[in-house]
Amino acid sequence: MSNNSRKKSKHSEVFEPFNLVVFGGDGDLALRKIYPALFHRQIDGQLLCDYNVIAITRKNPSETTFYSELVRFLKESTEDSEIDFEIDEFIKKVKLISAPEASVEGYFELSAFLNSFPNFQNIYYFSTPSSAFGPIAQALKSSGLVKKSSKVVLEKPLGYSLESSKSINEDITKAFNEKQIYRIDHYLGKETVQNLMVLRFANNLFERAWDSEHIDNIQITVSESLGVEKRAAYYDNSGALLDMVQNHLLQLLCLVAMEPPHTLEADEVRNEKLKVLRSMRLFTKKSVLTDTVKGQYSRGIVKGVEVQSYLEDIKKFNSKTETFVAIKAYVDNWRWKEVPFYLRTGKRMLKRYSEIVINFKEVRHNIFPSKEKLNNNKLIIRLQPEERIELVQMTKIPGPGGYRYKPIALKLDFLDSFKERFPEAYERLIIDVIRGNQTLFMRQDELEAAWTWIESITSNWKAAGMNNILYEAGTWGPGDDIMDEESTWITKTWKES
Repeated sequence: MSNNSRKKSKHSEVFEPFNLVVFGGDGDLALRKIYPALFHRQIDGQLLCDYNVIAITRKNPSETTFYSELVRFLKESTEDSEIDFEIDEFIKKVKLISAPEASVEGYFELSAFLNSFPNFQNIYYFSTPSSAFGPIAQALKSSGLVKKSSKVVLEKPLGYSLESSKSINEDITKAFNEKQIYRIDHYLGKETVQNLMVLRFANNLFERAWDSEHIDNIQITVSESLGVEKRAAYYDNSGALLDMVQNHLLQLLCLVAMEPPHTLEADEVRNEKLKVLRSMRLFTKKSVLTDTVKGQYSRGIVKGVEVQSYLEDIKKFNSKTETFVAIKAYVDNWRWKEVPFYLRTGKRMLKRYSEIVINFKEVRHNIFPSKEKLNNNKLIIRLQPEERIELVQMTKIPGPGGYRYKPIALKLDFLDSFKERFPEAYERLIIDVIRGNQTLFMRQDELEAAWTWIESITSNWKAAGMNNILYEAGTWGPGDDIMDEESTWITKTWKES
């Protein structure tokens, strides 16, 4: 592709100039996701404004090493081999600054650089452990770098409990107000998640059937074939429940279950999500035993390769951290009365995929003479690895011999239907930060409502003395043979998915 063709933008929106300051700027997330996201928005012609990227690191790294790593990740993010010119242009916008401590003195070089662009809005991206959020925010405020136009982006985890979440928020709000804070969850930037809103609220066919009268159950699954990899220290302090359910799965549940907002204005959408979170049935010591399952992977075989157990992976043999969790949840309002929401996530599973399945109820009366079961309709929203939507319906098998039927899926495959490249989730989210749209970012009251529900699980796991069930790596997790009869719902729904 020629340089001239790249500059032809299909975007008419022009943003005000900005500085994107990335704390933890030499970290894995910054290199793999943040910089490539901005780079692709640049070559797609969406960034029709002046901007700078400032990578803040506590170390004193070699500039040669940093920029060579940055080039490597930018090249890996695209299949275009003729990209060197665009990479060179982007690299010119990236400045590396070493700031060993969060203080006015430590941020002297950063202050001098930002103050040389007085008309640029400053966007601070905290790609660091949350324990550093407060000190960084305070140092920015003390340095006079927090202005009315400034924004701050917060990566998860935002605490490990309701109390710690409130504490982190108190530290942040000493420097930034709620309208300036963007709590990021990359799942909300996925194309199919975005399409869920259109699917529900722009199609009369679905919206009229989107309730307990027509829907039997809803399943939200995030299955990972990988283990903990390089995240052992973090993961062992969180586990599957806090790492995945507290944010990603609950946010997906909110989009499925929410009432139609009055408009798509950010607070209108977030108000409806908040109502869902506050309507979620809290767990008791009794219900946590029957309606949740937690497990930990042991040795097994994944894609033909023998892998170690979780305890061997983290080299900590007394860990009680769960790597698998399944939950039967309920939203206690008129629309979802007694409809179970099955939430499931696990590491070292049989395969990697994420999806939402809407299982509709059976037809009220089967008029066909065949004794074969009529399969329920399903709406399957696949988030990864391939993004697609399927509507499973019963269809007659062609030919004579009476009514023979089977389920057939009508598919909307995004790759087949839309030939152009799909922006990654971080691309959409970072652009929304630049334009000041908070719709896809959590508000603090949402976060606190989510933590209240999560703590009804963690506190009752502890009260009930609930232990992990071991499952072999490379399987679907805890199975019928090692679970009590009341808990077989979890493997039943795995098999149905």
